[in-house]
Amino acid sequence: MPSSSDFDPACLPDILPLYYRRLFPFSQYYRWLNYGGVQKNYFQNREFSFTLRDDIYVRYQSFSTQAELEKEMQKMNPYKIDIGAIYSHRPNQHNTVKSGTFQALEKELVFDIDMTDYDDVRSCCSAADICSKCWTLMTIAIRILDRALREDFGFQYLLWVYSGRRGVHCWVCDESARKLSVAARSAVAEYLSLVKGGDEMVKKVVLSDPIHPFIRESLSVVERYFPKYALQDQDILSGKKSVDKVLGLIPEDARKELQQDFQNEKKPESRWKLIQDQAKRKQGTSKKGHHFEKEIMLQYCYPRLDVNVSKGVNHLLKSPFSVHPKTGRISVPIDLKHLDSFDPFAVPTISMICEELDRPKPGEEEEAYEKESEDGAEKRKIRDYKRTSLAKYVKFFDQFLDDLCRSWKGELLKKSDLQKDF
Repeated sequence: MPSSSDFDPACLPDILPLYYRRLFPFSQYYRWLNYGGVQKNYFQNREFSFTLRDDIYVRYQSFSTQAELEKEMQKMNPYKIDIGAIYSHRPNQHNTVKSGTFQALEKELVFDIDMTDYDDVRSCCSAADICSKCWTLMTIAIRILDRALREDFGFQYLLWVYSGRRGVHCWVCDESARKLSVAARSAVAEYLSLVKGGDEMVKKVVLSDPIHPFIRESLSVVERYFPKYALQDQDILSGKKSVDKVLGLIPEDARKELQQDFQNEKKPESRWKLIQDQAKRKQGTSKKGHHFEKEIMLQYCYPRLDVNVSKGVNHLLKSPFSVHPKTGRISVPIDLKHLDSFDPFAVPTISMICEELDRPKPGEEEEAYEKESEDGAEKRKIRDYKRTSLAKYVKFFDQFLDDLCRSWKGELLKKSDLQKDF
């Protein structure tokens, strides 16, 4: 499995200036965070925070224009960029504002899913490590949450982003999502949370009758991935320790029978069939629904959210196109049309795309010269990222922004019609 060991964090001071000068997609970035200029000072009142070399953390940065943002990022060369809320005043002037009046007003509804929260249910890796086997958990999380946010809540503009190391983030960019109160954000996060309890809690998913339609929809996603992910890749029904862990989630009377049956049946798929049959039998004879096979699937596969990230308006979240300082990987948007084939290890590192800049593609020199002579910096920037592995991710981001732009146009038309009425 490829690793980030071919990336040396010591090279960051040398290549970050090149990345911010020639590769970072500033025009798309500004286009996103300005939201069509529908609301006055929306971009100007947005908080950015930068983590600089040696973990120096600079909060409450804000910028009047795209050019100012570019200039500052090229001057500071942040190791990490976080995006915060839209405030009542410009964040860089927060010290000059009367106490208590500086407040976070709006922000995208965001979700943060981190592989470390699944350590009790993955056997292949732990802590910050990931591999293609456990990455399936992120695929399942995106499928479940994306469906629920679109169909159950009616949101349309969801930007999914790879964190650069071991997780994914979601930015819900609809105007209605950005205006949600803390109470409403908490309600959405709670609705989407199923796995409850800390390390000491053995059984973290408890279902009751009737099973909520949202849980049924989520189960249909999990069922698609469960046999390969859990039974084969994670081997949850081979080996005494992992088998005991699964049996620990089953009521005692059924557990005893299964322990007996498992003596004669060693194949994980057959053992899982025995668990399913046992659950079916219990459902037939008991007044209280026995859904332990569903609870097991959800405990092992259901998304584990950091709900605090979603609840607060003023919570910061790592920016798309930020560089992960440990792996060197760029935090890229994920195209859900190709979700099952998304490979976190194939995401370009900063050192890789900076090297690609020095390798012109065949026949590119002539075209590059023509564009250079036409005009200036903007043309050069467009060409630069297009010559690297970053191009397809920026192209997808562009498509996302084109869709989002249609919603701004509607808002701007509404505004101009309202002004005509006065």
